[in-house]
Amino acid sequence: MLDPYLGILILGLVGVLNAAAMMGVSHLVGSRRPTPVKASPYESGIPPLGSTRERFSVNFYIVAMLFIVLDIETLFLIPWAVIFRELGMVGFLEMTAFLAVLGVGLVYAWKKGALEWD
Repeated sequence: MLDPYLGILILGLVGVLNAAAMMGVSHLVGSRRPTPVKASPYESGIPPLGSTRERFSVNFYIVAMLFIVLDIETLFLIPWAVIFRELGMVGFLEMTAFLAVLGVGLVYAWKKGALEWD
């Protein structure tokens, strides 16, 4: 019963073992000489100004979540477009309802000011 999945299981096991082996060898062989320069934060060659533990605005996270939701929407649209003719009118109406729900959510977020940068 599991014969069709045996290859996938072996591939996953080899991948996990390979990652664990590389991390183990890196830990054993790698040199550890911490210095203040190595411990300092680094961003694009510019020394940091102020605290590196700066808080981000909640709008940043809301826009990121909206981007992820709309990105996942395209993952549903591509397979639907491939078999659009086979689904007929029922498939079209279901996708229209799906897009309408996402559109209402986007308009709601827009009206609430989630996309405004102050």
